[in-house]
Amino acid sequence: MMNEEQETSTKTTKMYHWHKPDPSEVTHDVGLYVMNSLTRNKDRFITMRGNRQVYWYMCGPTVYAPSHMGHARTYLGFDIIRRILSEYFQFQVNLIMNVTDIDDKIIARSKEQGISSEALSKQFEADFHEDMQLLNVTSPDVLTRVTEYIPEIVEYIRVIVEDKGMAYESNGSVYFDVQAFRDAGYDYCKLAPEQIDNAELLAEGEGKLTQDFLGDKHSPRDFALWKASKEGEPSWNSPWGPGRPGWHIECSVMASHVLRDMGVSQGRMDIHSGGVDLKFPHHDNEMAQAEAHASCAQWVNYFVHSGHLHIKGFKMSKSLKNFITIRQALEQNTARQIRLCFLRHKYNSPMDYGDNTMEHAMTMERVFVEFFHNVKAVLRAAGPLTSQNQKWSSEEHALDNSLSDAKKIVDDALKDDFDTPKVMATLAELVKACNNYLQSKEKATTSPNSLVVRNVALYITQIFRVFGLANVRGDEIGFGTDGDGEGNREEILTPILDSLMTFRQNVREMARTNNVGGVLNECDAFRDDVLPPLGIRLEDKTGGNTVWKLDDPDVLMKEREIREAEKARKEEEKRKQREAEALKEAQNKISPQDFIRSLTIEDGTTLKYGQFDEEGMPTHFSNGEELSKGQKKTAAKEFNSQKKKYDKWLSKQ
Repeated sequence: MMNEEQETSTKTTKMYHWHKPDPSEVTHDVGLYVMNSLTRNKDRFITMRGNRQVYWYMCGPTVYAPSHMGHARTYLGFDIIRRILSEYFQFQVNLIMNVTDIDDKIIARSKEQGISSEALSKQFEADFHEDMQLLNVTSPDVLTRVTEYIPEIVEYIRVIVEDKGMAYESNGSVYFDVQAFRDAGYDYCKLAPEQIDNAELLAEGEGKLTQDFLGDKHSPRDFALWKASKEGEPSWNSPWGPGRPGWHIECSVMASHVLRDMGVSQGRMDIHSGGVDLKFPHHDNEMAQAEAHASCAQWVNYFVHSGHLHIKGFKMSKSLKNFITIRQALEQNTARQIRLCFLRHKYNSPMDYGDNTMEHAMTMERVFVEFFHNVKAVLRAAGPLTSQNQKWSSEEHALDNSLSDAKKIVDDALKDDFDTPKVMATLAELVKACNNYLQSKEKATTSPNSLVVRNVALYITQIFRVFGLANVRGDEIGFGTDGDGEGNREEILTPILDSLMTFRQNVREMARTNNVGGVLNECDAFRDDVLPPLGIRLEDKTGGNTVWKLDDPDVLMKEREIREAEKARKEEEKRKQREAEALKEAQNKISPQDFIRSLTIEDGTTLKYGQFDEEGMPTHFSNGEELSKGQKKTAAKEFNSQKKKYDKWLSKQ
């Protein structure tokens, strides 16, 4: 289904004609439909050559500041799609991504920090790649940087100016001639035709450092291919004088250059991706330049865009103090939890990132983690297949049917524009069905069929591996670990065996002195304090049985911190309750005469009453003012209330 923004736009905006891919032979058609920004519809995905080869260009980062969660939304989201294409649908994806390492923003920020543009861009590019690695985002097949393609960019612009006649030089800068492009029969502004005269977006696309030169253009719609550099700004030589590339030209040149080297005619591509905020003017201008240069009507076949990311309902902004970097997000949640959060939302729909969304992701993670643990415990207890009853009852057939239904729903969902939220919901329902099966067997005190249970867990693991959630090999079950699964056996077992040795020694000493309580405490400490840092969870079951489960040590330690914090909170509540009861007891010991004499006014230091009658009832305030009838009544209530407490205390003595 299209989201509300897409539906509204489709109703009000006339889109340009889209040329459906029509290769001479189609050998790999998986029935996939992709939301194509060029049509604002879900179009059947067919590669240019009709085979498994997918040529994909993705707009990369402009490296002038730390990567934030908006970047994660784009690159992690498209990493999931890339994995689905290659690992589920068996396409051979060739992904090219650029790094913009020279730009108006980079120049301005480098001046602010007093360093060179090169030093700044290198620093933040390195940080970006590290952030992607921390998020388990697969590296592109080809990475391009603008500064490494300056000669190719200059030549590309020359062709558009001299050979195609669709650009012109003005005061050392070169501008693309939108009207000449349209007069030649090409379509301009395919993605966002409703924005073609949006002055704010046009100015933003040109960059802040070139606003003074806007008068050099024939039309406000024209955009810079080459920018004349001011004194002190980075520059390269060109036929039009010293300058630097415009923002849009870099992607057209680098993508076309790499794709031509890969043997793709006219440097065309199957997929182009980027954030939805880049539709106009960046992506529209990219296509115009490339189509002018290659003399082709459609440079991109499928344009896909990631949706906006908001922080607690608002667009991310430093002024709103809701600007969250990827490093800051990873301090609060794991990369797996962030990926789960994104999987629960459609890649091209608006998404709100906040406490509730992450809590939902963490809850879902706990459901799957516990499921995998329980399945492994069942499989360990089942023993070899030869010792198990393999005859299926109606319960086994029902669970197997649930698995078959889930596979069909998941397949349909992935073919429907990568509908991962539906997939995750379907897998959660499959877990529920399997858990119900295991619980029914436990109540009936009969053994579950290990094969059907294992099939369910293996399928969920397989889909999680596709999504980049599971790091397992072969027929392993679960999320796996962040490592490669290999390791020195002695190195792995040493901390566990050392802990067992210490535990055994302590228990032996306590047994010699008949310290039963000490033995039980030592067992609890071994379970709660020793094993969690080793990634081992022990769970005591009813009937005296115990099961062990392997888990992420960080997760187990976090759980222990939560338990300890809750224990400390309860202890603090008990302490406050004891203090309150002790204070109450101390106050009850005071006679009503002494109590009424000790009352103070609001400042806590000045006595409230100054004169009293023979029974101890106040007659005057401390300032000598006599109590009125109503005030005497109030004082009597205070006196009698304390008298009841005092008499009750005396009766207990």
